[in-house]
Amino acid sequence: MKTYSAKPAEVDKKWVLIDAKGLIVGRLASVIAMRLRGKHKATFTPHVDCGDNVIVINAEKVVLTGRKREQKVYHHHTGFPGGIKERSAKFILDGRFPERVVEKAVERMLPRGPLGRQQLGNLRVYKGAAHPHEAQQPVPLDVAALNRKNARSA
Repeated sequence: MKTYSAKPAEVDKKWVLIDAKGLIVGRLASVIAMRLRGKHKATFTPHVDCGDNVIVINAEKVVLTGRKREQKVYHHHTGFPGGIKERSAKFILDGRFPERVVEKAVERMLPRGPLGRQQLGNLRVYKGAAHPHEAQQPVPLDVAALNRKNARSA
């Protein structure tokens, strides 16, 4: 029996909608990363983008466990000497682009390189409940129902 290897033309990409309200960031990101890579499919091929398109809504309502909201720090460098900057998760979630917390968590769970960047392009994160992808008829995925630890009440 020969090993099956999917070709890019044979890949069937679906659209998935995830409501992030009350979900734990790390657990949500691992489910999203698995969907983006296509590891949930029997036809998974490591070198081909065979994952689904994922839409995440209510990204500002995600939950960080413990004291991560105050203590977790995101670093970036300006490119100048001594130009390392840091922001807390609370600062980002309360700021103008709270969806970046989910995007960064997913980005760091995908492989680095051209294929990882292509797969990350299939992720769309929105801070509100509205999204412009109704024409694609996304199928809702209830991440909270997959495991009781995925969601946090209040």
